Amino acid sequence: MSEGEGTEPKRGWFDQLRRGLSRTTNALSDGLAGALTKRKLDEETLDRIEEALIKADLGVGMAARIRERLAKGRHERGIAPEAVREVVAAEIASVLAPLAQPIELSARQRPHVFLVVGVNGTGKTTTAAKLAHRFKREGLKVMLAAADTFRAAAIDQLKIWGERVGAEVVAKAVGADPAGVAFEAFERAQGEGIDVLLIDTAGRLQNKSDLMAELAKIVRVLKKIDEAAPHGVILVLDATTGQNALAQVEIFKEIAGVTGLVVTKLDGTARGGILVAIAERFGLPINAIGIGEGIDDLKPFGAQDFARAIAGANSENEAAA
Repeated sequence: MSEGEGTEPKRGWFDQLRRGLSRTTNALSDGLAGALTKRKLDEETLDRIEEALIKADLGVGMAARIRERLAKGRHERGIAPEAVREVVAAEIASVLAPLAQPIELSARQRPHVFLVVGVNGTGKTTTAAKLAHRFKREGLKVMLAAADTFRAAAIDQLKIWGERVGAEVVAKAVGADPAGVAFEAFERAQGEGIDVLLIDTAGRLQNKSDLMAELAKIVRVLKKIDEAAPHGVILVLDATTGQNALAQVEIFKEIAGVTGLVVTKLDGTARGGILVAIAERFGLPINAIGIGEGIDDLKPFGAQDFARAIAGANSENEAAA
């Protein structure tokens, strides 16, 4: 494979990522530009840079570390905006890199059962379908289960997606017992030699105790079939919710034992920095991110690309050129 053939797909994804994160990047760049009205990096300028980073939802801890790194050895010296972006990108990448973990299936668990959890409206059902599409492209047999039985729209949406991606959907009428749907789907998946079972769940936070009881029951009935199930709990977050996403992670981590994150709608927000704050606070694996509405627009998370795109820095290939 030639160099051009090997680098083009990666470059194309970086460009898509950079376009998708443009609102976040522009908001951060505008904040940094406002802070760097003078080239001297005195205390006032460092304070303004730190404030701009906090406003970009990167989190207080990250903002403080970037400020400290900029100040170290540079305190009365000038610095170009490009150099600030490089520092921002490097610090973000250092936090995110250990957490960039694509979804992997256990060779021993068949079917591999995932609970897909999150607040209604985050793109949870669509994410389950996109994951199903990904697994189907890898040659695996996939089943979807509509355990969000409180919303007819969620059931219908999953059925439509199932037809589109070629995955069987187990669904009952609105109001059916979600745990019963999950149990039936798991039994059928075992009987049909399914490789991956994705269970879409409800995300009503109006009554936390009800949601907790519901998800606990789903887990309980799955364990009647396989003590190790569910084998993964994927929390879907909507990046446009900004700081509210932190509270959602806290709640679902407590309720469901989240094993990984998928962050959607990064292309529609100036708050993409919240992913950095979430990573620093919770240390949960980031499995994938969504840039766009297409069936193929859910991609494995790459820490370096994300960090450089959000900071407005060039890609690694461009920086090395």
